[in-house]
Amino acid sequence: MVESLKITIEELQDDEEEEILIKCRSMTPELLRVISQLKALDALIAYDGSEIHRVRPSDIFYIEAVDNKIFLYLKEHIYESKQKLYELENLLAGCDFLRISKSVIVNLSKVRSLSPALSGRFEATLDNSEKVIISRQYMGDLKKRLGI
Repeated sequence: MVESLKITIEELQDDEEEEILIKCRSMTPELLRVISQLKALDALIAYDGSEIHRVRPSDIFYIEAVDNKIFLYLKEHIYESKQKLYELENLLAGCDFLRISKSVIVNLSKVRSLSPALSGRFEATLDNSEKVIISRQYMGDLKKRLGI
């Protein structure tokens, strides 16, 4: 547990590189999680055939597991990830991402509206007009995150 935490922010000149310096007495699981989340803010590695791309998490609408492959859905592109769905879920946990079914993680900042669907499930309409189903077992997490 951190007794006191000092945060220093310095504005840089145009020619200086941005950096984050972490000084700690020991590497804790919480600190590792924060570092992982900071790295996720930068970019994820994704693939389009043999091409490798850097994808900003904020550009991702949702992530889906299909036939043991993981796909990142952006506004106009679909990329494949070599990471497992649970790895991406952990990596993006501090961001606006939330698991909404066994095979889908959605970017909550891209959700335009929610509406009831069959069997107690909900349907989320995203900003790109795609629709994803929210399973009943994940509705509690969603309501908690949205404050409803």
